[in-house]
Amino acid sequence: MSLSIRVKDVKPLEDMCLLVHFENEIVKKYDIKQLLAQFPIYERLKNEELFKLVKVDCGGCAVAWNEDIDISEVELWEGGTEVFV
Repeated sequence: MSLSIRVKDVKPLEDMCLLVHFENEIVKKYDIKQLLAQFPIYERLKNEELFKLVKVDCGGCAVAWNEDIDISEVELWEGGTEVFV
């Protein structure tokens, strides 16, 4: 893919959502709840204190909360909804 989809910044939002800023200046909202049924590890993010710890990881290749919980930039890009800020 020639389009840069690396994550530049991420902010936790209410209701288990993330606001993800990509290096190509696109901003998307990503709802973590879509992962809960498939991957039980994301249930831990219902803890608001943990959820707020999200950060950009691996040089923009993912966002992560700790060494066990992360989401790739491809998932954030494909599963997110573009927003205009």
